Amino acid sequence: MRLIHNSLHDEAAAALRDRIFAGELGPGMFLDEVRLAEEMKISRTPLREALKVLTAEGLVRHEPRRGCFVNEVTEQDLDEIFPVIALLEGRCAFEAARNATDADLAALEALHDRLNKHAKARRINDYYDANFAIHEAIITLANNRWLAQVITDLRKIVKLARLQQLHAPGRLEQSLSEHMAVFAALKARDAEGAEAAMRTHLTRQRVALREVARNQKSRLA
Repeated sequence: MRLIHNSLHDEAAAALRDRIFAGELGPGMFLDEVRLAEEMKISRTPLREALKVLTAEGLVRHEPRRGCFVNEVTEQDLDEIFPVIALLEGRCAFEAARNATDADLAALEALHDRLNKHAKARRINDYYDANFAIHEAIITLANNRWLAQVITDLRKIVKLARLQQLHAPGRLEQSLSEHMAVFAALKARDAEGAEAAMRTHLTRQRVALREVARNQKSRLA
């Protein structure tokens, strides 16, 4: 299907981004410009601009005289990224605790009720959706577009790892407990407590992802 948009390279970047996250374009894969342009029914000029966008986001790497490849996320990358995300989302929680109205807290409570129900029913995909909605709501309440922008960019890199931290034993219950701790601090308007709880939540996500990766390697060995 031909892409049509005022900014064709943005549409192309979005389409390629979706294919990368879906695993259709896997880590380390060479991105053949001729083939991709034919598949997407666009010229190579907007495609190259799209690849520049994805390179800037860290999803693609460009090698001189060789071309573009889908980036590969290493354990070291995750070890370096997660402390940064923890700091940033912790700051979002701090600001959210100071900014949230009673109506905002009521909306957050409804999201946490959903999260709790999905956890009890062990509906993992639904839990991920509610989890994402909660994080987004807190980032929105922080009302800092620079924080939001950097967090969004870093999340894209983490998503390349294609690991699901809730598959670590006991992680679902632990994650729920961490979320409730963040929410309790938000309800109490305890900005420092909300920041600390969110940083703990993100730090433990990294621990869980490390365990999932280790288990996957063990199964393949």
